[in-house]
Amino acid sequence: MANHKSAIKRARQNELRRLRNKSVKTRIKTMVKDIRSAAAETSGADISAKINVVQSAIDKASKKGVIHKRTAARKISRLTKLANSASS
Repeated sequence: MANHKSAIKRARQNELRRLRNKSVKTRIKTMVKDIRSAAAETSGADISAKINVVQSAIDKASKKGVIHKRTAARKISRLTKLANSASS
């Protein structure tokens, strides 16, 4: 455990950030999973509307530093590719 006042504060901040990042990552994973299951059973028009919501969440997480920008780009690219193949 931290001994200095600044180290105690840093540990407290890190814990809050860890919990916030965890919730954002979990939310993104759930949204991606929902899109993948929807792509297997529904039409492409329905998926394209959902993809915009997921893309926004992924971009926001990337902007906040929760996930890396290239990871965000990769996830969005794969979801778009999935939607395009489902619609055709």
